[in-house]
Amino acid sequence: MNTDKANRGTRFLKNSLLASVALGMFAPAATATRAAPPLEDQLEEIIVSGAFEGRKLGETILGATILTKDEVLRRVNGTIGETLRSQPGISSTFFGPGASRPVIRGLGGDRIRVLDNGLGSIDASATSPDHAVAVEPALAERIEILRGTAMLIYGSSAAGGVVNVIDGRIPTKVPDGGFDGAVRYGYTSVDEGHELTAAFNALVSDGDRAKIVLHGDYFYRDTGDYDIPGFAESSILRALEEAEEEEHDEEGEEHEEEEEAFGTVENSAVETKGGSVGLSFLFDNGFIGFNIRKLDSLYGVPGGHGHGHEEEHEEEEEEHEEEEEEVVRIDLDQTRYDINGEFSGDFGWFSKAKFRFGYSDYAHTELEGDEIGTVFSNEGWEGRLDLVEKGNDNWSGSTGIQIRSRDFSAIGEEAFVPPADSSQLGIYTVKEYTTGQWRFDFGGRYERTSYEVASTGVERDFDGFSGSVGAGYDVSDETFFGITVYRTERAPSTEELFSNGPHLATNAFEVGNPDFGLETALGTEATFTYATGPFSFVANAYFTSYDDFIYEVVTGEEEDELPVFEFRANDAQIYGFEAKAEYHLGSYNWSQLGEVDIHLDGQFDVIKADLDRGGNDELPRLPPSSFVFGVDARAESFDFRTEVEIYGDVTDVSTGELPTDGYAFWNAYVTVRPFENKNLSFDVRASNITDSTGRQHTSFLKDVAPLPGRNIRASFRAAF
Repeated sequence: MNTDKANRGTRFLKNSLLASVALGMFAPAATATRAAPPLEDQLEEIIVSGAFEGRKLGETILGATILTKDEVLRRVNGTIGETLRSQPGISSTFFGPGASRPVIRGLGGDRIRVLDNGLGSIDASATSPDHAVAVEPALAERIEILRGTAMLIYGSSAAGGVVNVIDGRIPTKVPDGGFDGAVRYGYTSVDEGHELTAAFNALVSDGDRAKIVLHGDYFYRDTGDYDIPGFAESSILRALEEAEEEEHDEEGEEHEEEEEAFGTVENSAVETKGGSVGLSFLFDNGFIGFNIRKLDSLYGVPGGHGHGHEEEHEEEEEEHEEEEEEVVRIDLDQTRYDINGEFSGDFGWFSKAKFRFGYSDYAHTELEGDEIGTVFSNEGWEGRLDLVEKGNDNWSGSTGIQIRSRDFSAIGEEAFVPPADSSQLGIYTVKEYTTGQWRFDFGGRYERTSYEVASTGVERDFDGFSGSVGAGYDVSDETFFGITVYRTERAPSTEELFSNGPHLATNAFEVGNPDFGLETALGTEATFTYATGPFSFVANAYFTSYDDFIYEVVTGEEEDELPVFEFRANDAQIYGFEAKAEYHLGSYNWSQLGEVDIHLDGQFDVIKADLDRGGNDELPRLPPSSFVFGVDARAESFDFRTEVEIYGDVTDVSTGELPTDGYAFWNAYVTVRPFENKNLSFDVRASNITDSTGRQHTSFLKDVAPLPGRNIRASFRAAF
């Protein structure tokens, strides 16, 4: 028996027993797992995030996507990036199964804010694609994706969009019957992985003045190296390496033959565990709650190698040095404390006050073999106060203040960013006016961002102003059209300004520019929704022109035997289109299965970008066009879906990039609810059924780490 697999199995059983003893049978309150609602019903979903709060999805002037609990459970895939990557307009950075951030409309890194219940994840995930997001999608009750000018609420670092993961770790209502919860276990074949999630909410005090609700949750994930259908390296990269070897042979130079990885992506195993305890005090006019959480994760970086350790050997009275490469793994640890409150009342001009505060102590250690390479530390906090205006039948709005602080350091030989303190103060206001069939939105944000690098004495301050104006028109009860014009100013990130050194995990020497100014964007977005009878349709088109757009590109030079990646600023244009449609084929009464609803659906997105920098004008790592076609069958006792994901070729590439072949994945999902109360469900998900090779062009590792091959995930869920 394989020792590593045996050890992983032992660890899983130990953690499973711990979860069962400590928490019993629990998980976020839910009934039976059901398929995603039809698109027409999705458009009726109420948004709960930011300035869009209380608005129906089909009536938003800007593009938005909502994943309910059931859709999250269907799509959950270890990381937030891989869980969301099949949604319209979204790709991922895929740095192996341990680290993957969303890419929205071609924008990633610091331009995308991943929120944990309305506050930032307070980690180092935006620093580099190998850094995992400290948010656990398996525990999410709901995920909202807000595009465009959501940054007016959440800051300039949300210029590309916002992903808000709502996990219910601070309860906002009393559970039915005083207790609810569930437990879920899953197994994945592609990496022989185990996953356990569990949580509960319990009413512990039912007082006249306040009700007290206790929350607890736990999760554990343990996977091995994942399987792939062929070579880990792409055919293009292997051809280049063969040509280089032939050139060495012709010149009589010696070179070392390397064994090519086939069938498995080495060093891609993941072990993650964590949990939280929360307490909420619920009043007639609001609530206040607290939560403490812990996250530990150890994951490999596929294709990541250290600079090596020199060992002396003595043989036949001759000494020589042998350099030995070690695999790179990342040990992530975060402890986080959160306070969340909301109260309604008469606050002068305002009718409701909402406040959130989070503090995080985060450490991220890059391990070269068993030795510590670089330690990234991020101690930070974020707080916000949102005041909802009383308004009237035609007028509504909210105003708020947001403050963030970060003490970031990278210590070690591979530290590519110097220790830096940063702070940000943002003040915003958004308004909405409705009259007849018209809806008008407008808002603005002022933001002050400051950086201080103690080692060099460098200080930078940025004052940014952003605003948007939008109009929407209800053409009829079935049709809505909206258009928005916006101008945003984003301060460059710490990494874009101050990077200057080797980065172990990405195998690059990264160079920033401390003289960067504000990145300015002027854009417009149009949205259209239509839902009537059996047919539903939603589409978004957008165009954004950037002044001093900051991006990272390989220069062709080398430093410390590493390729140099440099941050540059140039004018750019990004534009694209997203659409999703669904047709209700009909309802059929099958004697043994009951009434079955059949739906056909499809989605499409395309993005284009131009960089004005002379010569090659392609934006690096731009996602390809994609299509998804699916068939859903929904009944009382089961749900079934099969779909095909199609991703196009990428042939127009930036300097230093290689083209990427397109690919298609065929997936199928089956959920069975065998009992009358529907609180027990069995789920089987088959991904990449044809075992095709797929490479994510937005990933730095696309040519050495393809997406996983055929995978069967079987899971069981019980709600109480």
